[in-house]
Amino acid sequence: MSQERKTIGVLTSGGDAPGMNAAIRAVVRAALTKGHRVLGIRRGFAGLLGGDIVEMQLRSVCDILQRGGTALYTARCEEFKTAEGVRRGIEVCKKTGIDGVVVIGGDGSYRGARDMSNGGIPCIGVPGTIDNDIASTEYSIGFDTAVNTVVQNVDRLRDTSQSHDRCSVVEVMGRNAGYIALYAGMACGAISILIPERPYDLERDVISRMKATLKTGKQHFIVVAAEGVGDTKALTQAIQEKTGIEARLTVLGHVQRGGTPTAMERVYASLMGHYAVDLLERDIGNRVVGIQNGKLVDYDINDALKMKKDIDEYMYRAAYDISI
Repeated sequence: MSQERKTIGVLTSGGDAPGMNAAIRAVVRAALTKGHRVLGIRRGFAGLLGGDIVEMQLRSVCDILQRGGTALYTARCEEFKTAEGVRRGIEVCKKTGIDGVVVIGGDGSYRGARDMSNGGIPCIGVPGTIDNDIASTEYSIGFDTAVNTVVQNVDRLRDTSQSHDRCSVVEVMGRNAGYIALYAGMACGAISILIPERPYDLERDVISRMKATLKTGKQHFIVVAAEGVGDTKALTQAIQEKTGIEARLTVLGHVQRGGTPTAMERVYASLMGHYAVDLLERDIGNRVVGIQNGKLVDYDINDALKMKKDIDEYMYRAAYDISI
């Protein structure tokens, strides 16, 4: 293990996610405990290019563990997708003495970390996205809290749906991934869970199921749809027209990004942040860390970006079978 004192930068990039603060805190305290210096890069790669960099001490990360969002702020940076933008970022690192950077974010952030690593600044990617769509890890920071936020809101919607014999269609986030929809839909007992990974037939997967359960005495319904499935407003209208049941659409939107991170969120984020520092301390870069089978793992960034991730087929079938 290298005993050389290093300067480690840490940034959050892309969409914010509950638990990012736990990862930041772990990076800062692990690095300082090991005798290294830490610089916080605010507003992601855009902040790096703009020189928005602050020295971080042990007390810099007090009382952020339980907070949602990111204390370092975040932003998207189109300029960093260009060779010139990456070159400028590397120059800033060299001028400020940054020896390596922990990049907390999604696949887009990983690409920036890869380009920096290729330019001579070792970077470690830490998965941070509520979508949970990063293939190199079974869990990404923000996912568990987002699912719990959806469940809490759907439970409230169920109360009013039951009171009025309605169907509540709930659109959840996830871009082109259905993980939030599948997990939350199963946890809420949704009669139909619609995700972009599995094409659905409106008549077979929604209408006929609702009509069948009407015959068994059920009078209210929850349909959870990932935003990637398409026009949920049209879906809601079609349900009402075809069943005669009043249907209302609720788009949960960015409320899913906020809130106090769950205990699991804080633990895994802390472990991954600490592990990222371990790698940089050993002069290892161009890696991403993650969780597989409940254990910490790391992969080459290029390999991680090539990996594919799909919905658990058994879980999908189980959710379908037990929601009737």
